[in-house]
Amino acid sequence: MQDSITSKLTAAFQPIHLEVINESHMHNVPKDSETHFKVIIVSSEFETTKSLLKRHRMINSTLTDELASGVHALSIVAKSPSQWEVMDEGKRIQPSPKCQGGDGSLPSRNG
Repeated sequence: MQDSITSKLTAAFQPIHLEVINESHMHNVPKDSETHFKVIIVSSEFETTKSLLKRHRMINSTLTDELASGVHALSIVAKSPSQWEVMDEGKRIQPSPKCQGGDGSLPSRNG
């Protein structure tokens, strides 16, 4: 799944930077699952597309098959090259939060 996501995003956006990070291990899924991903993509395609919602829609439509066949969650960071350049190197992307047990598998924090 990770290879498919990488291949499709590379073909569609010719990114200058692309990371496809499998974050499945952070969730209550079987070992070696490929269900939760974070995509960090920097492409000139986003220079004229200012809206984050439009960028996410572009990526989601590129990954329609993957989202329909096993990808449960997709975190997207989509930047233009000019946006990427001004970001502080060490603080570009925040780590994803730990799983909150949205599938009901973890005990409630309220009780």
